[in-house]
Amino acid sequence: MNNIIKKPILTEKATFDSEANDRFAFVVDVNANKIQIKNEIERIYGVTVGKVRTMRYGGGKAKRKYTAKGIAEQRIPLWKKAVVTVAEGEINLYENI
Repeated sequence: MNNIIKKPILTEKATFDSEANDRFAFVVDVNANKIQIKNEIERIYGVTVGKVRTMRYGGGKAKRKYTAKGIAEQRIPLWKKAVVTVAEGEINLYENI
């Protein structure tokens, strides 16, 4: 499986959590499991991962809009977020910007 880690999440909440608790958030492939995510983070950033938590978003009931041309339905895209707790080492997400 290629491209398990798609991109880091760089919001205020995620940045505060990374500074205070050494937890980093990433958008990951929907089909990736926790072991694959852990191995990929350790390989890319050279750190020891303590814990991985995953959450799935979107993909539920389609939204309906009633427009002049009729009914339009749109599904919310399915995506997965992983919150990684680093046990040893440090991840610098801003080095490649």
